[in-house]
This record gives sequence, structure tokens and C-alpha cells, in this order.
Amino acid sequence: MSATPERQRVPLSRNPNYQLLWISQVLSGAGLSTSVIAFPLLVLALTGSAAASGLVLGTIAAAQLLAGLPAGALADRWDRKTIMLSCEAAQGIAAASLVAVLWWDVAQVAYLVVVAAVIGASAALFRPAEDASLPRVVPAEQLSTAVGLNAARASVAQLSGTAAGGFLFAIARFVPFVADALAHTLACTLLVFLRIPPREAPPEATRHLGREIMAGFQWVWGHRHLRVTALCAVVLNLFFSAFYLIVIVLAVARGVPSGQIGIMAAMLGVGGLLGALIASRLSQMVRPYISIIAVFWVMAALTPVAAFLHSGYLLGVLLAAMALPPATANTTIITRQLLLTPDDLRGRLSSVLGIVTGIAATLGPVLGGLLAAALSGTLAVLVCAGGIAAAAVVATLSPTLRSFPRQPAVADSPAVERHSGL
Repeated sequence: MSATPERQRVPLSRNPNYQLLWISQVLSGAGLSTSVIAFPLLVLALTGSAAASGLVLGTIAAAQLLAGLPAGALADRWDRKTIMLSCEAAQGIAAASLVAVLWWDVAQVAYLVVVAAVIGASAALFRPAEDASLPRVVPAEQLSTAVGLNAARASVAQLSGTAAGGFLFAIARFVPFVADALAHTLACTLLVFLRIPPREAPPEATRHLGREIMAGFQWVWGHRHLRVTALCAVVLNLFFSAFYLIVIVLAVARGVPSGQIGIMAAMLGVGGLLGALIASRLSQMVRPYISIIAVFWVMAALTPVAAFLHSGYLLGVLLAAMALPPATANTTIITRQLLLTPDDLRGRLSSVLGIVTGIAATLGPVLGGLLAAALSGTLAVLVCAGGIAAAAVVATLSPTLRSFPRQPAVADSPAVERHSGL
């Protein structure tokens, strides 16, 4: 991929297409976070059943995983702007329909499950279409900055939406979903004006969705840098998701007030936001190998500290510190992944990575729950620390990570590297 001279001279702050994409997704993400925090509150208010609340939230996650499988192939096959517009419209309509059933007091758990499925599927379909479009909206030399700003965008949206959701629900049950519907409507309107440069003619599609999906998995597995960094993400997602649940269980067992636990959870987002804001600059200053293994070693060093903290505020500071380093490594990795992958495979790249990390993030809390049930809180924390430390040793010794290039290579051929990795 090569950027035009005009796009190279325009900074991101004056790139109208990137600004439209960024602002629209701040709105969309905030609306989604508002609904996600309001969903369990709504189900509990309607049924009093924690199991039903879990069913609705689980439906969102399940729909994301199921729709994520074909999402990348569809993003590589269909017009990506149309996919993004359709997803925003679907989420806006789903939220508006929920407002209507709540207004008329005819809401049922089954309908909430349907709305949750639409939200999850739409989010899964949107992501690969946006990720694949990003290198066509910004030039290659600005891509790492755009990736870092997108990570900051996600943190801003999550923090603002989560904070607003509970407050709006206290006003009335339907109000958070009004906000969600308006947010997606505004996001959809902004995306109408988005202009994505036309794609080069992609290779002839097989028109067999299964084979196209498999081509995405083969591409990721065939490239050693894609394969190894994906494995790194899976390991960290698995152990950190387990650790996060264990910390909450540990805090409750030690009598930490629920208000402090809420602040503790919010601090994780604050750390992610701060890390994202400095990620682009740091990714240019620090060798990729150092930024990647630093994530493992910082996590391994900080994880056992949780066993000795009895304050929710201190645990929040700990989580914020743990959330800082991944942003720099992610910016470096994602930038290379996008520029290394041909345009006609970028949707499937995003989809495959989303699926494997999503599965790890889903299994992580299960692992954490099993550890918390079988071991003391302190020992469960130390098991997670040991798992991350073992992964840190392997990552440090990896020849693939040591040779990770500072400047991403632009894909101009479908040739696949086949070398040993981790």
C-alpha cells in the first residue's frame, strides 16, 4: 500500500475522514458501554434474577464470537463502508426498539436477548471493516499514531459510557437506551460523509465463505510475526482475565467496600487511556522487542503485589499501572500487522485476532473462578503470576520477537514467511 502525496502532507488533526471515523466511534462506543452497564441492571429490575442478567450479557459475548468468524471474510468481500453504516444503523434501531418496549412496559427477557444478540453481532461485524479501512484512510507513516488514538478512543468511550449508564438508569430504565440509540444514530450520520479511497481490485473471491475464513487463519498462522504476537496476546488475555476476577473475589473477601471496587475497576480504564495517549510516541522511541517483553515482565512483577494489598484504592493503582505498558506494544504490533497484510486479507486478519483473543478473554474468568474456588486468594494470584512469568521467559527467548522490525513492512505480495517462532 502506498499513500498519496496529499495524504502524506495532511496531519491526522486535519484529516477529515479520520476525524469522522474517530468521533463517530467515540459516540458509538460510549453508547454501547452505556447499554452494557444498563443491561444487567434492567434485567435485575424486571426479574430479580442474576442468572437472567448473565444470560443477556453472555449473549452479547457469544454473538460477538459467532459473528466474528465470518466477519473478516465479509469485510474483505463486501464494501466496508456499507458494513459500518449497516452495523451502526442496526444497533441504533435495536436500542430504539428497546426504548419502545420499555416505554409501553412490555419488555421480556427473551426480547432483551434478541437485542443483545444484535448488539454483539453488529460490534463483531464492524470491527474488521473499520480495521481494514484504517490504512486506506491514513498514510502508512501515520498509522501507528492512528492506532494509538483509536485505543485512547476506546478507553474514553468505555469510561464515559460506563459512568453515564448507571446515572441514566437511575433517572428511568429506558433513558440509557435512549442515549445509546442517539449515539448510534449520530455515529451513522457521520459515517455517511466518510470517504474511503477505492480498493485495488482484490483477487478473485472463492465465493465459498468457509474457504475464505480458513484463508484468514492460514495467513495469520503462516506469518511468524503474526502468529507469535497472536499467541502472546492469547496468553496475556487468558491470565490477566483470570487475575482480574481473582482480585475482585479477593477484595470482597477482605471486606473492601463495593464503592472502592468500582473505583478499582475504573482505574484499569484510566491506566489504559494514559497508556494509549503515550503509546504512539513510545512505540517510535522503544525497540518493538523491548516494548513487547516489557509487558510480560511488568505484569509478572506486579501481579503478586495484589496478594498483599487490602485497599481498593491501592488495588486500583496497581491495575492502572498494569494497564499502561500494553498500549505501546499493541500499537507497534497492530501497525505492523495491518501494513504487512494485503488489503484483501485485512478484514480476516482483524477477525481472526479478535476471535482468538476473545476466546482467551472468555476462558480467563472461568480459569480465575476455578482457581479462586480451589485455592486461597493469595495462592490463586501467585499461580497467575507464575503463568505470566513463564510466558515472559519464553517471549524473552523468542527469536521472532527479538527480530521484530522497528518499521513495519508494507505488504505488496502474498508471499508468506515460514520460520520458527516462539
